[in-house]
Amino acid sequence: MAHLAHYRESHPLPFVITHWTNLISMIVLILSGFYIHFPAFSNFMGIARGAHMFFAFLIIINCIVRVILAFVLESAPTGGTRKVEKDYKAWLPQKQNRHQLIPWIKYYLFIKKEHPLGGKYGNPQKLSYLLIPILILFMGYTGFCLWEPTSTIGFFAAGTELMGGLMAMRIIHYFMMWVFICFTMIHAYLANIEGFAPSKMIFAWKEHGGLVYDPDKGCIVGEDNLGQEKH
Repeated sequence: MAHLAHYRESHPLPFVITHWTNLISMIVLILSGFYIHFPAFSNFMGIARGAHMFFAFLIIINCIVRVILAFVLESAPTGGTRKVEKDYKAWLPQKQNRHQLIPWIKYYLFIKKEHPLGGKYGNPQKLSYLLIPILILFMGYTGFCLWEPTSTIGFFAAGTELMGGLMAMRIIHYFMMWVFICFTMIHAYLANIEGFAPSKMIFAWKEHGGLVYDPDKGCIVGEDNLGQEKH
């Protein structure tokens, strides 16, 4: 089965930039976090802690900016179309795929061969993506509870006391790191299950031809090879 075309309208440049920022921040946070937890060699702890805190602030700010942009900028609500609407609508239940949770799960588990047609994100993707901003903010909170300059501030100290002390907070923070590692792996799988066209769109901002989808009619209306001859 041919796949939907991937247009830049699905991922406007500001969203590509925030996605890149998120990815780089997450990688640095994971690597520096591992080092802080298991210092493999000496004379690097200061750099690791500094990088960890810098990218912690960056990913939190980036997360807040991305959420705000979802209500400000427009994007295509599905692949295969250049029609646009406010981006936040793509993250909520859409008429194109609000009843497709089970078909999507079957497709991801290789039980169903045909890709469900509908919104830009599959239902499991929507659920996980909506959860990520909450997890990032919670992860940031646990980090500030552990960071010495902020650990004694009432808002963070209260959370540490509620969790049972600094050691319990460290365990939660460390566990959350593994949650993000698992999410990143699952996200890479879900994003590329159709092929690497979505990744090319995100990382190279490169359009990819395919089927044209009309979100108003809810069906395929043609095919767009972006002016390239078929071979």
